[in-house]
Formats: sequence, structure tokens, C-alpha cells
Amino acid sequence: MDKQTRTMNKTGDVKFQYLAGIFANIVTISFGAYCGWPSSSFLELGSDASPLETGALSEQDQGNVASVISLGGLVGNVFFLWLADKIGRRRSLLLLAVPSLLGWIGIPLARNPTQLIAVRFIGGTAGGGCFGVIPIYTAELAEDSVRGILGTLLVLSCNLGVILAFVLGFYFNYATVAWIVSALSVVFVVCFWFMPETPQYLAQHHKLQEAEKALRYYRNIRSRASKELSEQLQLELHKLRAPEKAEEACADIDDTPVTWHDFANTKARKACFIGLGLVMANQACGCFAMLSYTALIFHMSGSSLPPAVCAIIVGVIQLVGSYVATLLVERAGRKLLLLISAVGICLSQVVMGCHSYVKVLGHDTNGFDWVPIAAFSFMLFIAAWGLLSLPFLVISEILPPKIRSTGNMLLMSLLWGLSVFMIKILPLMTAAWGMHGTVLLFACCSLCGAVFIAIFVPETKGKTIETILANL
Repeated sequence: MDKQTRTMNKTGDVKFQYLAGIFANIVTISFGAYCGWPSSSFLELGSDASPLETGALSEQDQGNVASVISLGGLVGNVFFLWLADKIGRRRSLLLLAVPSLLGWIGIPLARNPTQLIAVRFIGGTAGGGCFGVIPIYTAELAEDSVRGILGTLLVLSCNLGVILAFVLGFYFNYATVAWIVSALSVVFVVCFWFMPETPQYLAQHHKLQEAEKALRYYRNIRSRASKELSEQLQLELHKLRAPEKAEEACADIDDTPVTWHDFANTKARKACFIGLGLVMANQACGCFAMLSYTALIFHMSGSSLPPAVCAIIVGVIQLVGSYVATLLVERAGRKLLLLISAVGICLSQVVMGCHSYVKVLGHDTNGFDWVPIAAFSFMLFIAAWGLLSLPFLVISEILPPKIRSTGNMLLMSLLWGLSVFMIKILPLMTAAWGMHGTVLLFACCSLCGAVFIAIFVPETKGKTIETILANL
């Protein structure tokens, strides 16, 4: 009974942290739907029955409409992270609803490829803000025991949005899907409006009373006196109330402008180096870029499934994989999941590459055409609970508070830039080296990522931010 009571009390202590994480990621679901929208919509827009004034959408225009979302993400990442430092994490997140809503409303109103590219760019800026600000927001409000779970909600929500777009696109036309999903932006504002700013941001700006009030809200201790609180919570409150008496604990509270000198100390250099390696591994493994080849891979394997059904299957695999991450991240730890994920991706790609190469050599593979489908599906599954989801969490945990926004902005900008590059260069690589050469190159990159993770990435599970930074 005592154990059950403690569990119930613990759940009560973190319930507002879970609510904040869930409400903040409603806008991420909307962005996930942006990512999944082209899959079924291009079948309609690229046909002779296209409602566009310019007629059917050409393959080049389809590529531009699909990839411009990453350029929007690059711009949105820089702008909203800059805004998060100026006006706060909460207000910056609320403003994400504006480009998210405008992007969806603009899709059914667009009458030519240029207008579609413009509204997709606007929607992409919201995604840049999501992947830039939300990891910082959750890292600053969450206690150590749930920080990992809240961090994985970002990719889980994005994958939920992807499959939402796939399913809606199976039943409705592209314009109806846009009108339906646009409601998510309104729901996000209504739900998230009542969440307070993060205690750490308020403390950095010397709003100590507001910081204490926010901390009490997120820890669900508003009605209890300090003497009734745990030692850890009393320490957190003490840091906020009397920073001048807790100089060591609050050494990182500094509201002076960020300069390049702030990146020169040992902690910042190591954190940025690890973040750079994780971003490179996230994109160089090729999983995100290969999603564009889903229908082709299924077709080459002899599958007779319609492209829309293939997309839904892939969406479900990613959703399940990212959900597994939420279950394991506080049990197995970040580093182990990242390492297993990178090795699993490498092995899956080796299998796919070898099958493709055997086919190029002219051997009969009719009895084994299910192999690349199984390997591709396993690759997406294991990538979703490691290399595609956890880098955002780890980066937000290891960056020192003063450079957290600026460092995250630089690393996420690199990620969005690499995303555009990989999507554009993938067709050129497959034309020059074949599918087998391209996939085997990705396997080598995944193996290098696994080695990097094993050597340099620290385990952050269950550790305070201060402990993580001290270990750097």
C-alpha cells in the first residue's frame, strides 16, 4: 500500500509536466501532417484531374513543393529560437500557431506550384520552431525522472501527424485534409495558453517570484509549505529564491548577451562537438532521405500494395518505434538506445544493399524479394526509437544554459540544411552508384555514427543538468 501511495504521489507531482509536454506538441502533430501531406496529395495534384490552374504538378514541382518545407524549417529554427530568448519559450511556442495555421489555410487556396511552394515554406517555419524551441522548453521545466519521456514526445507527435495525414489522405482530397488539420493550430493555442513560462528562463531574467510560482506549478506543490517538500524540491526552490546565496548552483544564470567567447570554454566545446556528431549521424544515416523512396522500395520488392497503403504501413512503423522510445528512454538510457539504433540501421542497410547488388548482378531473387521490405521496415522502426528521435533530447540536455538557445539554433540549422541537401542529392547518388551503392554508403555512415556514440556521447538518464555539465 505504501508503494502504491508513493507511486500515486509521484504521478501527481509530474502530471502538469506531462500536460505541458503534450500540449506543446500539439503543434508538432500539425507539422508532422505537413511532412506526410505530399504522399497522397501528389497523386491528385499530379494527375490530369489536378485542380491547379497550371494543370498537373510536374515531378520537378513536386520535388520543390516537398523539399521546401526543410528550407522553411531552417528559417523558422533561427527565428523562433532567437524569439525564445527575447520573449520567452512559452510566447515563442504560442506564435508557432500563426505560420502553422497560415500554411494549412493556404494549401486549398493555392492555384499554382509557386503558391503551393510559398505556403509550404510558411508551414515549414513552424516545424523549425517546434524542433528548436520545444526540446529546450521541456528540458527546462521537467524534473530528471521524466525529462527523457517528455523529450521523446517531440518525434512521437511528429510521427503521429505523419500517419494522420496518410490516413486522411486515403479518404479525403488534398484540400479537405488541409482544412481538417488546420484545426490543430487552434486547439494548440487553446490548450497551451494556460501553461506558465519555464522556471529556468524566468530565473535567468531575475523574475524570481514568477520562477518560484512556475516551479511550484510544474511540480504540483502550490498548496504545500516548503518544509513539507522533498530535499530535491527544496533545493530547486532555494536556487530560485536566493541565487546570491547559491552561487555555485546558479553559476550558469547569466543574462548578458551570448558571444563566441561563451562557446570557447570546455563544457561548451564538448557539448557542441557531441551535438554536431549527433546531427551528422541523424542525417548521414539516410533514414530521413530514404523515406522519399518508400514506394520505390516496395515496388522493387514486388509489392502490389498501392502507394497510399505503403505510406500508412511506414507511418505506423515509425509511430510504434517512437512510442517504444518513450517506454525505454528512462529505463535503458539515451546512449544505449542510440548505439543499438545506429548498429541496427547499419545492419538493415547492409541487407538492403546486398539484396539490391545481387539483383544488379542478374541473379534470380524472386524468392527473397520480401527481404528489402523487412529490412527497410526494421530500419525505420529501430531508427524511430533512437537515432531519429533522441538527438534532440540529448542536445538540449548537454548544452550549458547560457548558450542553449544559440547552440541549439546553430545545430538545428545545420540539421535542416543537411536535410535539404540529402533529399536533393539522393536521386543523383542512386543514378551514379545505384540503389545498392547508395544504401551501402549510408550503412558506412551509420557505423561511423555508432562508433562516435560509443566513444563520445555521455549517458544523461536520471542526471541533473548540473551533473551532466560537470561530467563534460
